[in-house]
Amino acid sequence: MITGDLKSKIDKLWEEFWVGGITNPLTVIEQITFLMYSRMLDMQETKDEQRKMLANVDFHPRFTPLQQACRFSQYSNLSADEMMETVRDEVFRHFRILSDERNDDGLLAEFMKDARLEIVKPSLLVKAVEMIKALP
Repeated sequence: MITGDLKSKIDKLWEEFWVGGITNPLTVIEQITFLMYSRMLDMQETKDEQRKMLANVDFHPRFTPLQQACRFSQYSNLSADEMMETVRDEVFRHFRILSDERNDDGLLAEFMKDARLEIVKPSLLVKAVEMIKALP
């Protein structure tokens, strides 16, 4: 069960989505999941990069040099309007490309093929990203 500070933050984020015009709980969960997925991809990429640097263990990058702006650590530091444009136009396209390239069984590709950003207010996106950034 989620309690304390984390619960308060999640409740606040739900309220922000509601005020931002997204009232369907499934849509809220979906959008938060997409952003968490983006963060996890970036975290794993960072771990793999460090392992390559320290132990020369090769890996298949999730982000090409041209796709670095799609990394959570990169777009989470942008201004609200820049973040909105990057996430809407680049990150979700990257999800679809990555799922097609990496998923042999097609499950992720099937899930991500229609993925899109439902958040229309840049300020709401910033609040959601900041909350996800603060998660352990």
